[in-house]
Amino acid sequence: MLHTILGAGGFAGNALAHELIKQNVTIRLVSRSTHEIQGTESVKGDLLSAMETAEAVRGSDIVYLCAGLPYDSGVWQEMWPRVMQNTIDACKRAQAKLIFLDVVYMYGKVTGKMTEETPYKPCSKKGEIRANVATMLENEMRQGTQQALIARAADVYGPYAGSTSIPHVLVFDKLLQGKRAQWLVDAHKPHSYTYTSDCAKGLWMLSTQADAFNQVWHLPTSNPALDGKTFIALAAKELGVSPEYSVLKKPMVRLAGIFARKFRESYEMLYQSEFEYSFDSTKFEKRFGYSPKPYAEGIRETIQFLKTNY
Repeated sequence: MLHTILGAGGFAGNALAHELIKQNVTIRLVSRSTHEIQGTESVKGDLLSAMETAEAVRGSDIVYLCAGLPYDSGVWQEMWPRVMQNTIDACKRAQAKLIFLDVVYMYGKVTGKMTEETPYKPCSKKGEIRANVATMLENEMRQGTQQALIARAADVYGPYAGSTSIPHVLVFDKLLQGKRAQWLVDAHKPHSYTYTSDCAKGLWMLSTQADAFNQVWHLPTSNPALDGKTFIALAAKELGVSPEYSVLKKPMVRLAGIFARKFRESYEMLYQSEFEYSFDSTKFEKRFGYSPKPYAEGIRETIQFLKTNY
């Protein structure tokens, strides 16, 4: 069977590629610029082009849509529907099953735990866009026109996450540089994080079960959610440094947004740090008998990976 990863250069594509290599399956990596990993086939493909997407997917049995776009609502509004439609059309032509790695922005502010049954009530532009894109695929699933599943992760940390992960930017990178760690808005609010290796293993396991398709799944994520102060303390302990940190409050992020687009674009998502963010993956854990990596172990392995590779 041919497993094709669309968006091979990002954290999920990298983590998934290394997991699939362990599973000894045939792998094709697709990215806008050739992304090579030994033991895989690497091809160029622009998902904004219907023709290139169809060519990239040709001959595939399982397709993973793990693509990331610049963190910009305007870019997302224009490009995400095109990426999803091109991918659906290509998978139909190839008669391939589609696995879409999704986020949780469409849920909006949630009281209690986020589950697969949580309704879409986005409270941000990015959440509205992701709700619309997910609905595009869900409509295909309901109509029986495309075998697919949606696999959602919480915010991520772990090997390969890099600059896409807030804990990496604000905690791991800072502490490794001998600086004080940082956290967003409130370091005492619980916040779930999906470990990248759990994310990759979850995607692979879902791909192997025919009855997993035409459903939404939450990828395995350790519970209970961890507050920022504890996350920083665990990282500092592994590095043998002081767990000192500062908090970036909302007014500070808004002010920074005047000078930098990444802060301006992230401001609308700060509700995820201001309120409890608890992600539940019980459905997956029960179905597959899987236990997610505890935070202490995941943080230890992440630091070891960073020390070895960067």
